[in-house]
Amino acid sequence: MTLSHWMLILLLAIAAFSIRVLGLFAGDAIRASRFAWVLDDVPGLLVVALVASSLAGQSALTWAAAAVALGVAYVTNHVILTMCVGGLAYAGLASAGPIWAVLH
Repeated sequence: MTLSHWMLILLLAIAAFSIRVLGLFAGDAIRASRFAWVLDDVPGLLVVALVASSLAGQSALTWAAAAVALGVAYVTNHVILTMCVGGLAYAGLASAGPIWAVLH
C-alpha cells in the first residue's frame, strides 16, 4: 500500500474516534441541561422510526400483521411474544391467500 492509502486510513480512524468523543461530550452536555428527558425517550423513538420506515411501501398483509403485533405489544409488553405472534400473524394471513391478493 502506498503512503496515500495509509494517510486515508489514519484520517478515517481519527474521524471515527472524533465522532465518538464528540458524542460523549454532547451526551454529557444534554444530561446536564433541561433537555435531559429527551435521552430517556430516544431508544423508543429509534425503534418506532425503524419500524415505520420498514413498513413504508409494504403490502396490506404486512400492515395487518404489524397491527396484530402492535396489539400484542400493547397488551403484553413482551418483545419475544410480540415477535412470535407478529410472525405467525403474517404467516397465517399469507396462507389466507385470495383475500390479500385482492388488497395488494
